[in-house]
Amino acid sequence: MRPNAIELRAVSRKYGAGGGTVTALDDVSLAFPTGTFTAVMGPSGSGKSTLLHCAAGLEGPTSGSVRLGGTELTALSERKLTLLRRERVGFVFQAFNLLPSLTAAQNVTLPLRLAGRRPPKARVREVLAQVGLTDRAGHRPSQLSGGQQQRVALARALITRPEVLFGDEPTGALDSRTGREVLTLLRAMVDTEGRTVVMVTHDPVAASYADRVVFLVDGRVHGELAGEPGGVSGGAADGASDPVSAAAIAARMTTLEAAPC
Repeated sequence: MRPNAIELRAVSRKYGAGGGTVTALDDVSLAFPTGTFTAVMGPSGSGKSTLLHCAAGLEGPTSGSVRLGGTELTALSERKLTLLRRERVGFVFQAFNLLPSLTAAQNVTLPLRLAGRRPPKARVREVLAQVGLTDRAGHRPSQLSGGQQQRVALARALITRPEVLFGDEPTGALDSRTGREVLTLLRAMVDTEGRTVVMVTHDPVAASYADRVVFLVDGRVHGELAGEPGGVSGGAADGASDPVSAAAIAARMTTLEAAPC
């Protein structure tokens, strides 16, 4: 049995107070095993991004436990949480969040430089090669396509060799072909490097690259669909067929969105 990279136990997250309290997560328990790719889906306002933020230590739960490996995040000070996020997790968002004045290589090294560390040139070349941008190291964001900018963001997330890579709609701003390229990279990182990926998405095709899809409704888990090891239909190699297809994921989402509140 794989150890868990991330584990949430009875996690709730509430905003506001009194009659204006909004419950974004409601007693959620989930585990994300090491070396797996999980997609999180649900209707708008279901708590997907809040789940991601709590799992990544970007915000604390109102109650419950969040563990990264053997570390209880809710017990850490803000300073220790900052160090943990910088060294042990990676983030890729819909907005590329690149600094326009820096080259691709300089954007990639930014997390290490902020930590006061000089990144080895060999490591920078390695992560740029990983995302297919060796020949774009000296280009600034304005000289790169949207897909290339997202790959720079992905390389930046990988520079510290994170235990978990979190993606919040990482293909949301990309066309379908470029989005598939990014998803294929994420899939390969799980299959060839044993990385753990947790991705929030609204797109059934994107979710079909994952090993399993977890569904949220009104801040609660409403089941999941799981494929065979190695990825479901979108990411399966050699045209292999898997039990979970983009069509099956879309059908489940349609059911959830049609359900009465």
